[in-house]
Amino acid sequence: MKVRSTLTALALVVAPGVAVLGTATDAFAVTKISNATATQMFRDAGITWSSSGGCSDRNNSTCTSFDQLNLTTAQGAVTLKHASGCALNITGGTETGHASGTYSHWNGYKLDYGKNTCITNYIKNNFTYSGLRGDGYPMWTAASGNVYADEGTHWDALYYSCGGC
Repeated sequence: MKVRSTLTALALVVAPGVAVLGTATDAFAVTKISNATATQMFRDAGITWSSSGGCSDRNNSTCTSFDQLNLTTAQGAVTLKHASGCALNITGGTETGHASGTYSHWNGYKLDYGKNTCITNYIKNNFTYSGLRGDGYPMWTAASGNVYADEGTHWDALYYSCGGC
C-alpha cells in the first residue's frame, strides 16, 4: 500500500501538461506530455522542429506533433542535443503516418531528426553499430539502449530511456 501512496503523491506534483498513465500495480508507468510541454522543452534546449504542413495536428501526417510524446523521449532528445552539441531539428513526432507497433511514433517512443554532418558523425562515432533493422536500415545503439536508425533522409530515434538525463 505504501507504493500506491507514493505514486499518488508523485502524481500530484507532476507538472501541468503532463499525464501519468498506468496504475500502481503496473511494472512502470509511461509519462505522456502535451505538445505545448514538449515544444517548451525543445525550445529551452535549442532544438528546432519543422513539418511539411507547417502544423502540429497529431491526426495529420503532414504535421509534426508532440502530443502524447513520452517524457523520456523528449528528455532523450534534450540529452542528445546537449551531449552532441549539434544542431537538432525534429521532423517527425507522434503524428499519424509512421509505422505502427508498441515502440512507435504514435505511442510516443520515437522522433525523427533531419540529417546533418554533425549529428551523423556524433551518432556513428559515439554509439555502437548494431546491425540492420528488419526493414534494412542500419542502426546504432547508445549505452542507454536507445536506438538510432539511419533511414537515408533522416535519423529515426527510438527512446527506451532519457539517455542519462
